[in-house]
Amino acid sequence: MSRRNNWIKPLLHKSQKAKEFAYCPYSKFRVGAALVAHDGTVFTGCNVENACYNLGLCAERTAITKAVSEGYRSFKAIAIASDMEEEFISTCGGCRQFMREFSGKWSVFMTKPDGSYIDMLVEDLLPVSFCTDDLKKKKASSGST
Repeated sequence: MSRRNNWIKPLLHKSQKAKEFAYCPYSKFRVGAALVAHDGTVFTGCNVENACYNLGLCAERTAITKAVSEGYRSFKAIAIASDMEEEFISTCGGCRQFMREFSGKWSVFMTKPDGSYIDMLVEDLLPVSFCTDDLKKKKASSGST
């Protein structure tokens, strides 16, 4: 392991630990996330389900919301963990858009319980995405006079 990446394994471990707190009585599908800010601060999150299914929260959004509520807006990476042994856990579309709000240039580590992972950038997971820059672009006039 290179010295400059010595933070990755501990981050992956924290995402595995975070899934232990998942509240998932309906799906029984535990997910944990560990988010690292540029200063090295780590925020964890887990999925939290609700009987009204669409009110549940994904682990990624829980971790990001915790970070933002403490003043953080710039992130280096997020690690995501589940109990799936055969496949790497991936983020849902909603979480991809939520992550994109804070830049497309940070890593997403999709893991397996054995510690193996795939590293992708947010922008690669959500190509041709809508972002804050789009809100600043010139808009067509409404055509009404």
